[in-house]
Formats: sequence, structure tokens, C-alpha cells
Amino acid sequence: MPDENTKMKITFLGTGTSTGVPVVACNCEVCTSDDNRDKRYRTSIMLTRGSSNIVIDCGPDFRIQMLKHKVQDIDAVLFTHAHRDHIAGLDDIRAFNYILHKSIDIYGSQITLDAVKEQFPYIFTPGRYLGAPKLNIHPITEKTFSIGEFRFLPIEVMHQEMKVFGYRIGDFTYITDANYISPAELDKVRGSKVIVINALRNSRHVSHYSLSEALEVLQDLKPEVAYLTHISHFLGKYELVEHKLPGWVHLAYDGLQIEV
Repeated sequence: MPDENTKMKITFLGTGTSTGVPVVACNCEVCTSDDNRDKRYRTSIMLTRGSSNIVIDCGPDFRIQMLKHKVQDIDAVLFTHAHRDHIAGLDDIRAFNYILHKSIDIYGSQITLDAVKEQFPYIFTPGRYLGAPKLNIHPITEKTFSIGEFRFLPIEVMHQEMKVFGYRIGDFTYITDANYISPAELDKVRGSKVIVINALRNSRHVSHYSLSEALEVLQDLKPEVAYLTHISHFLGKYELVEHKLPGWVHLAYDGLQIEV
């Protein structure tokens, strides 16, 4: 059974939006900043408890993120949804197959897993390519489920018209790519001591919370501490934005580690 009394470490592998930061060919003050906290890979986190590592989303920077943090093993990849900035690194899981001689478990809603199969057909077709990743597929629903030392409660949020899963693990809730959360789903989040939520930019966006919208949600939920992620260069420089936030809300940045 999972030991939920053991502290969980959360590593922010990436905190940027789909373009990453800096954006290719952009010369704005954020993209040219010398502050490493303004340099953002595509959004992903890693949960660690004991010797177990679970990665939530593996975007196009997955390989670099694994190398940067010297990750030697992962137990599973858990998807929020199937947009490319959250799944495009799936092929690089095969390195763990080669080195560790094991298949890797992947989890997501049936809709998400079906989309993953469509985008990576060579992994899943019969008589698959010899060098393709070896994966064990696990569909999940809105019901609580466990992966090794971790117990997850899915939180359904809306990404414009797409249903996306956030996840609550004990006192920690992680939500990305949301622009609406129903009252019933917000109730699942209440009581979380630490909440991570997306805040794309200052102005409104069709499928992501803006900074003011994210803060409004957080004011309602009232966690002890909150972190903002899935950030674009339009939000502004880390140092300037962080200074304007309430004392219990922070901009997440790549490489940040917290314990819950």
C-alpha cells in the first residue's frame, strides 16, 4: 500500500507554455533575460517518494529534462491530456527501456490514450518497429487510483472544450491547461495545502487562465502556498512578476523543488 505519510518531493521539470521560453526568434525582455528563472521548458513535473519517480506529462523537452536532473529511473508517465507540448517526448522513454530492461507504464484518460496512439502509431501497431518504446497502457477515469507509492485523485478541468485531468495527491494538487473548473471539481481540490495552477499571461486567453483568473481561483481555494506554471513570455520577467504576487503565491520556475 502507498505510504502517504512519507514526504513527497515535487520537481518542476518545465514551467513554460507550448512555445517554451525563450521563444524562437523573439527578442523581448523576457526571452533575452539573463535570469535562468525566465528560461522555461515545456510544462512537466516529477513526483518522488522514496525511490519511486512519477512524471506528469512528457513534452518535447523530456529528454533534456531527464538528463538535466540526472534521472536514472521512472516508474510511470501520467498524462493530463494529449496536446503535443505534453506528449511529444514519448519516444524518448525507450532509453529507460534499453538501460533498465523494462517497460514503462503510462496512464491517462481513454480519450488521451487514444490520441497518443494516433500520434505515435509505430509504437502501438502489431509487428511494431523494433526500436519503438515499450509501454504498458493504463486507462484511468475520474476515480482515485494508485501508482506505486502514490495515490491520485483526478480533477477534471476544461481547456476550452477539451477535458483535461489535473491531479490531487494528498495535500498537493497540480492543474495545468485550464480555463474553467466546475464547482464540483473545485471541491475536490479544497483543503490542499499546496496548489499548482496555470497562468499563461496577463490578458485573457481562450483556453488558459490568465494571471488574474488564476489568482481568483486560488483566493477561493485558499491553500497555504501556491505556484503558477505553464507560463508564456507575455507574463513578464520572473523577478518583476514575483514581486507583485501575494506573499503565498509564487511563480514556479524550471528546477524548483518543493516537499509536501
